[in-house]
Amino acid sequence: MKKYIYHMLAVCLIFSLLGCSSAPTRLNTEFDWMGKNRPKVALVLGGGAARGFAHIGVIRVLEQEKIPIDFIVGTSAGSLIGALYASHQDSFELEWTAFSLEKDDIFDFSIFSSKTGPVKGDKLEAFVKKHIPSDRIEEFSIPYYAVATDLKNGKAVVFDKGSVVTAVRASSSIPGVFTPLEHEGRTLVDGGLLGNIAPEIARQIGAEIIIVVDIGRDIENQEVNNLVDIILQSINIMSRKIDSYKEKDADILISPQVGDVGMMDFSHKKRCMVAGMEAARNAIPEIKRLLLQEKEAMVNSQL
Repeated sequence: MKKYIYHMLAVCLIFSLLGCSSAPTRLNTEFDWMGKNRPKVALVLGGGAARGFAHIGVIRVLEQEKIPIDFIVGTSAGSLIGALYASHQDSFELEWTAFSLEKDDIFDFSIFSSKTGPVKGDKLEAFVKKHIPSDRIEEFSIPYYAVATDLKNGKAVVFDKGSVVTAVRASSSIPGVFTPLEHEGRTLVDGGLLGNIAPEIARQIGAEIIIVVDIGRDIENQEVNNLVDIILQSINIMSRKIDSYKEKDADILISPQVGDVGMMDFSHKKRCMVAGMEAARNAIPEIKRLLLQEKEAMVNSQL
């Protein structure tokens, strides 16, 4: 009888061990995605001029919810907001800096540079120098990538090292508005010519979860009253067609409702930020679900 009992106990133990080794591991705590063994997350910030203040609200919510950000990819306005955050990784300081930003801090119109663009770009460079202590992208808290376009061959140029002033200036140089940036034999303009969002860059650098913030989905604009408005609206229309395909590369798409804000209207900073916060909060459950799902898959693949 004792031998039978011992035998049954041994069988139960073996099945128990087999069950432990074969059953998928369940992660049931809210912050199980934290730590080294987790999927790499990229935050992709799109272009959209003054609508870029919505990015600040998105970043605040992601920071509050402890969503990890391993890479930041920015285009045009997204390159500026992304640089400010990647250098400090502090949403409060980002808000403080961004809310001090006015149109005249970026757009230095001059008739003397009208041959290639009425905006010289000196003020934009000065703003970046003033508010980002380290000029070297390699020294940022979060790996950062700014997307520009080579005007001569139509190819994307990605800045992941070197001067952040150069990176932001190139990525934000709206053709026909800003004087193009001549850099290392290339003529660089706004990355938005190839689409306001760049999830494909995030995929290339190894991101496993890509969160895209698209502030250019609504292209309707009733305030097209001057040459700058016409250029911005034209680029926005072209970019929207491109972005409709690029969005398929996003794992999470956040679209703040800022379509009624003019591209050059800096008077709606708070409203844009609130719209970003609302859109991000709506996306948080799906972001957490995806993070846990990917983490589970990674853990189970190692068993």
